[in-house]
Amino acid sequence: MTSQSITYDGSLPRPSSNILRRALATTDAPALTALRMTLALVLFPHGAQKLLGWFGGYGFSGTMGFLTNSVGLPGPLAFTVIAIEFFAPLLLVLGLATRFAAAGIATIMVGAIATVHAPNGFFMNWSGQQAGEGFEYHLLVIGITLALLLAGGGRWSADHALTER
Repeated sequence: MTSQSITYDGSLPRPSSNILRRALATTDAPALTALRMTLALVLFPHGAQKLLGWFGGYGFSGTMGFLTNSVGLPGPLAFTVIAIEFFAPLLLVLGLATRFAAAGIATIMVGAIATVHAPNGFFMNWSGQQAGEGFEYHLLVIGITLALLLAGGGRWSADHALTER
């Protein structure tokens, strides 16, 4: 044990708390709140469709069937997709664990492009002429999540309140 690993009061440092503090740290930019809220507002209905069957969705069982049978995801991964898409927007509204929520959402969007949307091209299916939806929406979501990953949840977030103490 070196003197660098002992704090001034003689106790051992707690790296997990330092890592957590760094993960929750954020800038004061108010634009981050706008990004969090917009992403939560847009993504929450998709998660609610998948988990609860709201907004015309198929609910948990129907979505699990689609993700495992049609998309070919293993059951635990399909469950994780549904959970992230429902709970991450709630975390974003609070600004709690913003980077973790953003990372989960970004991962889902990359997966959605790779497994479902890439063959349909770039554009959304506004005219109904394509076989399915393109991936432009997913790229926008990935862009928002990258901003949140880099800068955190912003001044008006639980992350900010937790790290200011």
